[in-house]
Amino acid sequence: MCTFFIQSLLPQRCRLCHAPLHGAQPLCDRCFRALPHLTHACPGCALPLDARTPPGSRCGECLADPPPFDRARAPFRYRAPLNDLVSHFKYHRGLSDGRLLGELLARHMAHQGAGVDLLLAMPLHPARLRERGFNQAGELARVVSQVCRIPWRSDLLVRDQPGASQREADRKTRLRNVRSAFRCRSKDLPARAALIDDVITTGATARAAAACLKQAGVDWVEIWAVARTPRPGND
Repeated sequence: MCTFFIQSLLPQRCRLCHAPLHGAQPLCDRCFRALPHLTHACPGCALPLDARTPPGSRCGECLADPPPFDRARAPFRYRAPLNDLVSHFKYHRGLSDGRLLGELLARHMAHQGAGVDLLLAMPLHPARLRERGFNQAGELARVVSQVCRIPWRSDLLVRDQPGASQREADRKTRLRNVRSAFRCRSKDLPARAALIDDVITTGATARAAAACLKQAGVDWVEIWAVARTPRPGND
């Protein structure tokens, strides 16, 4: 208690450059501006688009194979320093980094306007949860819920099939790995929900989870992620 009280009196510092912070923001203004902000993206899957693409245009994948979710939103591209923060949070139990990422996501959603009734954390299979020790999406959802004042649940959507590792898989393999992987445990679901995750890579997991929610009766499903990976070669 004494240590916590002393720390609360000390000036908070920027997570990236360690400069003193003035106010409640998690990063200094300079580091926040230097983040890889995603300003031009597909409104369907949040894929980064070329600056010459007309605003509001959907990517070729969404036009050819529309996702079951209604919209995906991500404030950042998955590149440095965001990728390092996500990796440390996810694979090295960097929970302070998770708090920072959750605050950045919440800040973006509060600015954009949320428009959903409930937040759902993208679930992990129980075996993966035991291995990792925590669900990174749940940690993010907890922070976004606190900041945006939207309730969140971690028990309505479950993952029954573990699937193979998705880290190095291509889109076709990811889609095959997660087909029928999710199950809704309740029929008392909201009309509008947002699924929280750390990164959208190919969108395969988001597609499978959103399809499950739509089949269970959710009218509108959004995907909220901290970052979106670009197409290979479009960094």
